[in-house]
Amino acid sequence: QVQLVESGGGLVQPGGSLTLSCAASGSILSISTMNWYRQAPGKQRELVAGINSRGSTNFADSVKGRFTISRDNAKNTVYLQMNSLSPEDTAIYFCNAHTVVTTRGYFDDSWGLGTQVTVSS
Repeated sequence: QVQLVESGGGLVQPGGSLTLSCAASGSILSISTMNWYRQAPGKQRELVAGINSRGSTNFADSVKGRFTISRDNAKNTVYLQMNSLSPEDTAIYFCNAHTVVTTRGYFDDSWGLGTQVTVSS
């Protein structure tokens, strides 16, 4: 079993910044692409940013230039640095790991429980 635990969410004023973290655990040997998704009330879950094992990144158009994604493979952790936040960024942010190789086998499409980000004055 692979566990992904997000942290760092909270309430921030428009124009502010937050950094989200997602730590994976479970006798992990390697993780392929790690992603951040978000889901706002009444909307579908959408991909925000992704980073593969070599560090190549991709971003949704709505966050390009404002968000940065990075990872620490030694810690099995992925980060999402969010700047210039607006109320439209309010959502639950979920961490996703595409394929996780562990000592007990491999696991596809693992998800965390999410962390709430609220942007409001």
